Amino acid sequence: MQNITLSLALHSIDHPGNATDHAALLAIKSQLKVPSNWVLSSWNDSIHHCFWEGVKCGRKHKRVTVLDLSSRGLAGTISPFIGNLSFLKIINFYNNSLYGEIPTQLGNLVRLHVLQLFNNTLVGEIPGNISGCVNLRVFFIANNKLEGKLPTGLGALSKLIHFLVHINNLTGPLFDIIQNLTSLVTIAAIENSFTGTIPNSIGRMHNLTILEAGENEFSGTLPTSLFNISSLEVLDFNDNQLHGELLADVGVNIPRLTWFNLAVNNFTGLIPITIQNLTALEVINFLENNFIGNVPFYFGNFHKLNILFLGGNFLKGDINLIDTLVNCSQLRILDLGPNHFSGILPKSVANLSTSLQDLNIGNNLISGKIPEDITNLKNLEMLWIDNCNLTGSIPQDFGKLYKLEQVVLSSNRLEGRIPSSLGNISHLSGLYLDDNVLKESIPPHLGNCQSLLYLNLSQNELNGTLGDELFEGSATFIELYMSHNHLEGSLPLEMGKQNNLVLLGLDNNKFSGIIPDSLGDCSDLQHLFMDGNSFEGNIPSSFASLASLQEIDFSRNNLSGPIPAFFSKFPILYYLNLSYNDFEGRVPTNSVFANVSAVFVTGNSRLCGGIKQLHLPKCIEKIKSSGKKKRIMSHTLKLIIPIVCAFIGVVAISAGLYVASIKKRKTPLLSGLTMGNATMKVSYDMLLKATTGFSSANLLGIGSFGSVFKGILDGKTVAVKVLNLQYRFASKSFMAECNVLRNIRHRNLIGIITACSSIDFQRNDFRALVYEFMPNGSLDKWLHGGDRNMSLAQRVDLAIDVAHAISYLHHDCETPIVHCDLKPSNILLDNDMVAHVGDFGLARFLTQPRHPNQSSTIGIKGTIGYAAPGNNRVIPIYI
Repeated sequence: MQNITLSLALHSIDHPGNATDHAALLAIKSQLKVPSNWVLSSWNDSIHHCFWEGVKCGRKHKRVTVLDLSSRGLAGTISPFIGNLSFLKIINFYNNSLYGEIPTQLGNLVRLHVLQLFNNTLVGEIPGNISGCVNLRVFFIANNKLEGKLPTGLGALSKLIHFLVHINNLTGPLFDIIQNLTSLVTIAAIENSFTGTIPNSIGRMHNLTILEAGENEFSGTLPTSLFNISSLEVLDFNDNQLHGELLADVGVNIPRLTWFNLAVNNFTGLIPITIQNLTALEVINFLENNFIGNVPFYFGNFHKLNILFLGGNFLKGDINLIDTLVNCSQLRILDLGPNHFSGILPKSVANLSTSLQDLNIGNNLISGKIPEDITNLKNLEMLWIDNCNLTGSIPQDFGKLYKLEQVVLSSNRLEGRIPSSLGNISHLSGLYLDDNVLKESIPPHLGNCQSLLYLNLSQNELNGTLGDELFEGSATFIELYMSHNHLEGSLPLEMGKQNNLVLLGLDNNKFSGIIPDSLGDCSDLQHLFMDGNSFEGNIPSSFASLASLQEIDFSRNNLSGPIPAFFSKFPILYYLNLSYNDFEGRVPTNSVFANVSAVFVTGNSRLCGGIKQLHLPKCIEKIKSSGKKKRIMSHTLKLIIPIVCAFIGVVAISAGLYVASIKKRKTPLLSGLTMGNATMKVSYDMLLKATTGFSSANLLGIGSFGSVFKGILDGKTVAVKVLNLQYRFASKSFMAECNVLRNIRHRNLIGIITACSSIDFQRNDFRALVYEFMPNGSLDKWLHGGDRNMSLAQRVDLAIDVAHAISYLHHDCETPIVHCDLKPSNILLDNDMVAHVGDFGLARFLTQPRHPNQSSTIGIKGTIGYAAPGNNRVIPIYI
C-alpha cells in the first residue's frame, strides 16, 4: 500500500491536475457536515485522494471521474470548487440533507454524464449554464425545493436520456423547452407547477418510454402524435387542466402501455373501445373526469390489471360488468363510484381477486344485498358501498375480513343489527354506517377495535344505552357520531377516557341525566353536539378545560343554572347554542357572546343582559343594604305593603263586578279590528316585502318558536310572527294558535289580520301569522322595563281588560279555552293602552264537563312556576 501511495504521489508531480483535484475535494469537504467521525474520515493527506471514500479516478491520468457521496447522511452545501473537477463523469449526491443552491460552476463539467442530486433540500433555480454539460445523459434532481423556470439551455442537451425533475416547485413551460430532445427515454416532472400545452412535436420523441407529468397545470388537449409513440409504457397526466375527447384509435399504436393515468382532468365524451387492445395494462385511472356513456369493453382480457379507477364520471350501464373482472387475478384496487351504474349488485363481487384491497362501488344506482360470501375477499382493506339503495342486513361474519381498515356503508336502507363480529377487526380505523335503518343496541365489542378512530352510527333506529364497554376498550375515538337515534339513559363516566376525541355528536336522542364531569377530560374536543335530548342540571365546571371547543350545541334540553363564564374565554369558539333550556342569570357580552350570529339563547325565560341584539331584558341589580339603610327600607316596605294590598283589593273587586255584568249580558265585545281583511290572501313574497326581507331592524322580539317582525301590509302596520318548524313543538304551537284564533273575537284579545288558511308561505320549514300591531309593546316592558311608569288607574284598567279576555275565553266561547301561558310578556298594549291577550301557542280547548271535583287532563304548560320579578310566590287567579 505504501508503494502504491508513493507511486501516486510521485505521479501527481508529473500531473499538476491531481493537485487541483486534491484541493477541490478538500474544499468540498469543508462545506459538508458529517453525521459521525467515520464519514469522510479517509479524506486526509495520509493516502492519495483517489483512495478516499466515494472517490474514483481514471486509470490513465488519475483524475477524479466519479464522486459518489450518496446516502451518507451529509448536510451542508455543494462547494463551487466542484467545477474544478474537470474530468468528472458522475456526481451522486442523492439521499442526503444538502441545502443551498446548485453551484453554477457545474456548467464547466463538459465531461459530465450523470448528475444525481435527488432527495435533498436544494433551493433556487437550475443554473442557466447547465447547457455547458454537453455530454449529460442523466439529469436527476427530483425531490428538492427548486423553483423558477427551466433554463432554455436545457434544450441544447441533445444526449439527454433521463430527465427527472419531479417533486419541486418549478414553473413555466416544460415541453416547449425539451421538445427537441429526441433521445429522451424518461420524462418525470410530476408535482411541480409547469404550465403550457403538450405540442404535437412530442411525437418526435420516438424513444420515450416513461412520460410522467401529473399534478401540474398543463392545459389544452392531448396531441394525436402522442399516441403514435410505440415505445410508450407509462403515460401519466393526472391532475392537470386538460380537456377534450380521447381519439377513437387511442389504443392502436401504443401496445406496450402498462400505466394509463388521466385522472382529475376535464376529459369528456366516450371512453374509446380501442383501449381493449392494450392488454398489457396494469393501471387504468380515469378518475374524476366527465366521461359519459357505457364502458364499451369488458375486462376479461386484462390479465395484468392491477388498478382500475373509473369513479367520478358520468358512466352508466349495468353493474354486472363486475362479472368480467373476476378473471383479473391481480386486481388490487377497484373504484367505480360515483357514476350512474345501475342494477342489482351481483354475487360475483365476492369472487373478485383475493388480492383485492380497495373496493369502491358507492354512489351508484345499484340495489340488492351485500353477499354473505364477501368475506372471501380476505385481503380487503377498504370497502365503500355508500349512497346506493342496498337492503337487507350486514353479513354477521363481517369480522372475518380481519384486514379491514375502512368500512363505508352510509346512506342505504340496510337493516337489522350491527354485527358484533366487527369488534374482532383490530385494524379497523373508520366505520361509517350512518343513514340506514339499523336497529337494536350498539355492540359493546366495538370498543375492542384498538385502531378505531372514526365511528358514525347516526340517523338509524338504534336504541338502548351506551355501555361502559364501548369506552373501556382499546378504541381511541377521534370522531364519534351517534345522533338521530333512539338511544337513552345517562352517559357513562368512562366516556371521559377518550382523550383524543375531537368531535362528539349525541344530538337528537333520548339521553337524560346530568352531563358527566369526566367529559371535561376530553381536552382535544372541538365540536360538541348534545342538543335535542333530556339532559338536566348545570353545565359541568370541568368544561372550563375544553378551551379547544369551536362548536357547542346544548339546545332543546332541560339544562339549568347560569351560563358558564368560561365560555367567553374560549379563544376559537364560533358557535354556541343554548336555546330552549332553563338557564338563568346574566348573559356575558364579550368574546363569542358579542356576536349575535354565533350565540343563541332563545327559549330561556330567566336570562337577562347580553348584547342588545339578543333582545333580553335588563338585569336587575340586587342592592346590598345594611344598618340604617335596612331600617329605612323596612319602614318603606311597611308603607308600600298596605298600598299594594289595597290596589289588589280594588282590582279584584272591579274584576268581580265586571265579570258579573258580563255574565248577565253574554255579549262579547268585538275587537275594533276590521275583519274584512281576515280573508286577505297573503304570500311569502308579500311578507318578505312588508318586513324588508325580515330585517333585524324590523325585529320586535324573539319567542320560543320563532320571531316577530314589524311590517307594512296593504298600507297597514302589522306584526308578522314567523315560526321556525325546525324548533321542537313549533308546528304544534302553530296549529294550536290557528285553531284558537279562528274561533275567538274580542276587543281584549289580539287581533289577527289573516286566517291561517290564507297564508301562502313558500318555505316548508317556516309558517307565519299576521297580527294587529300593538304600538305600546308588552305589559312586561311597562312593569319591569325600568324606564316606563304606569298610574294606578292605568293598572286597574289593564287588570280589568285582562279579566274581560279571560272571562270571555272561559265562559263565552262555544268551547271553553284555557290560555295556559298567561304572563305580562303575552299581554300587549295598543295605542290607547288597552290590554290585549296574545300568544295562544299553548292554548287548549276544554272539552271536559265542568265539575269542581273533576281533574283536568291539560297538564302543566307554559312558563312553569311563573312569577313576575319581585314576587316570591305564584299567585293563582280564578275567574
